[in-house]
Amino acid sequence: MVPSKSPARLRALLCALPMSSSGPSSLLKTREKKHPAHQIQADRRRTWNALKPAAAMNMKTVLVLLLLALATIFALVCVLLTRARAPSTCQQQPPAQEEADDGHSRVFADLTPEELAQVVQYLRGSLGVPLADAAHAKPSDNCIASVDVQLPAKAEVLRFLDAGGARPSREALAVLYFGAQAEPNVTEYVVGPLPAPTYHRDITVQKYGGKVPYYRRAVTGVEYAAINELIQRELRKAPRFLAACCASDGTDLTTITTAPRGFKSGDRATWFVLFHGIAGSGYFVLPVGLEVLVEHGPLDVSQWYLRQVFYNGHYFPSITELENAFVTNSLKVVVVEKPQGDAVLGSMRPLRSPGAPGPLQFEPQGPRYRVRDNRVTYQGWSIAFGMSPNTGPRLFDIRYRGERIIYELSLQEALALYGSNCPGGMSTRYLDGSFGIGRFAYELVRGIDCPYTATYVDRHYLSESDVPRTNQNSLCIFEHDTALPLRRHFSDTHSLYYGGLRKNTLVIRAVSTLINYDYIWDFMFYSNGAVEVRVHATGYISSSFFHDQGTVYGNKVGPHTLGTMHLHHIHYKVDLDIDGQLNSLESHDMGYKTVSIPWSRGNTLLQPFLHRKRLERENEAAFTLNASLPRYLSFTGPKPNRWGHLRSYRVQVVSFPGEHLPTSSPMEKAISWGRYKLAVTKRKEEEPTSTSVYNQNDPWTPTITFADFINDENIIKEDLVAWISVGFLHVPHAEDIPNTVTVGNSVGFFLRPYNYFDKDPSLYSPDGIYFSSEQEIGACEANPLACLPTATCAPRLSPFHYGGFLNISLGPPLGGH
Repeated sequence: MVPSKSPARLRALLCALPMSSSGPSSLLKTREKKHPAHQIQADRRRTWNALKPAAAMNMKTVLVLLLLALATIFALVCVLLTRARAPSTCQQQPPAQEEADDGHSRVFADLTPEELAQVVQYLRGSLGVPLADAAHAKPSDNCIASVDVQLPAKAEVLRFLDAGGARPSREALAVLYFGAQAEPNVTEYVVGPLPAPTYHRDITVQKYGGKVPYYRRAVTGVEYAAINELIQRELRKAPRFLAACCASDGTDLTTITTAPRGFKSGDRATWFVLFHGIAGSGYFVLPVGLEVLVEHGPLDVSQWYLRQVFYNGHYFPSITELENAFVTNSLKVVVVEKPQGDAVLGSMRPLRSPGAPGPLQFEPQGPRYRVRDNRVTYQGWSIAFGMSPNTGPRLFDIRYRGERIIYELSLQEALALYGSNCPGGMSTRYLDGSFGIGRFAYELVRGIDCPYTATYVDRHYLSESDVPRTNQNSLCIFEHDTALPLRRHFSDTHSLYYGGLRKNTLVIRAVSTLINYDYIWDFMFYSNGAVEVRVHATGYISSSFFHDQGTVYGNKVGPHTLGTMHLHHIHYKVDLDIDGQLNSLESHDMGYKTVSIPWSRGNTLLQPFLHRKRLERENEAAFTLNASLPRYLSFTGPKPNRWGHLRSYRVQVVSFPGEHLPTSSPMEKAISWGRYKLAVTKRKEEEPTSTSVYNQNDPWTPTITFADFINDENIIKEDLVAWISVGFLHVPHAEDIPNTVTVGNSVGFFLRPYNYFDKDPSLYSPDGIYFSSEQEIGACEANPLACLPTATCAPRLSPFHYGGFLNISLGPPLGGH
């Protein structure tokens, strides 16, 4: 037996044989010429016998190499195919067919820049008085303070939407400051019809029951600039004090306003708190201990003056007196060095370099919602959206599966109420609507404020200027995968199956930056017909200079910084229309009762039972802030569902508010909505909002008092409105530096179907999953998730861009909280 030879040895053997250019066959032919035939045959046999084992081994090797080559080619093909799919962009598909877009939602639309400009032009030519541009107007001038849409009456809108009535006239609400009149006042006009106005009418008395005094107007940017100039002039009178206390000449100090501005109607004197102004960081946590009280009530700016000065627990009648006290060594100065570099307390610059990017949410086949004009549709939902410059986000005509559930869902007010042992902090009760919740909703940063691939919408407004302004990309809309099941069950008894549904939601979001605080306003819509409203608070805390017993009012969070305790209270209006306008209010709660046990004589059992009650009057439906709310409180319609229960929507509040300002306070009436966690009233056109922008600067005689809405009227089978307050107590702590986080700082409420349907409507969601032990779980028809590996694609991401710093003029702060 000839031993087997390796491929290498075989190659060596073949190479050792004499070879002609014709190969081995030519060798045999050469031998045939020199030897007899029988010897040639013998030589051939010997040669073949020598080569046969090696040839056999060569064939095996060739086959192995061929198989390896085929496997390699197959692997390369797979890699190439995978690489060919990976960079392909997601192919967008149109959203599922929704309700036809008939343009009716435009009845709720915000004014366009063109409409705003038309209103300004009309007023300038029709009022018969000179109008200064509000961007430059002095308090003694007349000017257009703001313009917003004037929404038609609900009855008129419903005739148009539901009964084929005429489209309501499109109108604007213009607020004018008349400072150049014998009796300066604030006047509100309705202007229409748009886009080419021909009429205006004064609605001030009709709306408020009288004229609006001029001192109730908001403080304008021009006034803040004049106040800042006054403070700077005064600071120059104390150069030695400022150098010693603050390493400053005053020019690098910045201020924050407080509010309200006095103690009685007509007052207009404001405390301004001074801070080290460090570019690129939050000066709100860098107080220097100096605060000044500015009298700015006279219409003549030259008559404004500093009424009082506060420093480190001491009060002085003027800056000059403060300087004198320092020079004579009768004032203890706390040296507050201006922080530099990494020592800046309010710096948000990351302390480490960026790492790998985190997870990215995107839609493999494009958005499953549709946005057109001011209307968004999504899996049975239809919502008209807008933004009030004063009060922020507002939604209308909210329908699910073709039925209107909510006529109006809108933010009304945001209150921040402070405590401190410094005058600015201790007197502060901010009503953010007066500053402009919607006006200061700036451009959103994609990938942080909203998902990168969200739909971004511009908002337009006209305030303190004759020229409309645009906050681009200031509202975002997106579908959000919460990474939770909306519902699920794994069955391990009787039969084996799994059913579930992802908890996806459509989100409409805006973020308002009100100087130091940032409020994130969320409105979410789920596939089971539920609505969630939520607000997160973030941004910077407002602080006071730490002195004496400062910890009575908060926590020390820096060398000289007291994080002052404060309340956040937010108010919403919810005009529910459940199966029509005529609704009632019912509460369902539990109790226990003792029952005899039928099968065991002589024994008893404490049995839970359901207590049902219909609330008949407004006073019954006004639940104070810290009172127990019925666990189930529902708006009921007139018709039953299949099982005989009235179709209803439940209001569920998630809130942990602080204590409301006691009613003994002379300014409590201005925020009397805060008395109630929930109040249900009969809807009235003359009660469109729970507060007024004028309440901030005259809370002692409020223009609107919400408590007056509650007058024990009947609420059975009426058009009802739920007014909901949510909030929390914030005691700042070290971890609020540099910035307050959203974790744990959110409150809100749910509107949930309660016997409104015959079964859970999310069964109609295209995202449902069901498979049993007897099914092929990898089949796309039974389990859409099985198709995800074959549907992978890369999202088409637009280049990152941010224009939020454009069209913003850096000037004196309008306020802080």
